[in-house]
Amino acid sequence: MISASIITKNEEANIQRCLNSLKWVDEIVVIDSGSQDQTVAICENFGCKVIETNWMGFGATKQLGVDSSKNDWVLSIDADEEVSDELAKEIQFLISENTCIKNAFSIKRKSFYLGRLINYSGWQDDYPIRLFNRKHAKFNSKSVHEKVEVDDSDVKRINKIIFHYPFPSIEKHIKKINLYSTLAASELFNNKSKHIFLYPFAAGLFKFLKIYIIKKGFLDGKEGFILSILSSHYVFLKYMKLWVLWKKI
Repeated sequence: MISASIITKNEEANIQRCLNSLKWVDEIVVIDSGSQDQTVAICENFGCKVIETNWMGFGATKQLGVDSSKNDWVLSIDADEEVSDELAKEIQFLISENTCIKNAFSIKRKSFYLGRLINYSGWQDDYPIRLFNRKHAKFNSKSVHEKVEVDDSDVKRINKIIFHYPFPSIEKHIKKINLYSTLAASELFNNKSKHIFLYPFAAGLFKFLKIYIIKKGFLDGKEGFILSILSSHYVFLKYMKLWVLWKKI
């Protein structure tokens, strides 16, 4: 028995595709944080268990979905993701055999950027932990860039695919950059992290070189170049916002 858990806020453009790829699971739990579009209605019409709550940060909100699931095996998936048919069959086989010697699985994720499948730019190494037994694993409480905490020796890779559609437009990418950089800066500030004024510039430049040159983003064409630029901009903003927070003291 498998539960799928999704967090949402104003995801009407994505959620139906995600839900359609989850018809095979035994339960879908949706944690919604104040959607003002048709997200909740779409989920309820699909038969999901919908819990509406205030935003608690990514880690805590995702863990609420895990805690609210009725099954021990949980597939955590984002609203802008889609489970491939091959992955669905692989998961069902692994769980139905009931012989799993591992308690968590990292799953290959392939992402699209501005409509193009990105094969390099660092995204080729994307294996987030998404399927796990909640008795042995859980999300950490980080407000951004959350992850599942489990012993590394207890994780096995699945090479079947989750498709990811995070940035259909530059406008949405920039909006997410602004949100995530603010959250990340606040978290760094709370952890007493501090850097000199020039650090944001150096860190941003290194990020561009890492994605575009080291991770071969140039092979992803124009989209790879734009992705590299905006990814470096995120790093720059994160540390510049951190500098501003310290400056206010």
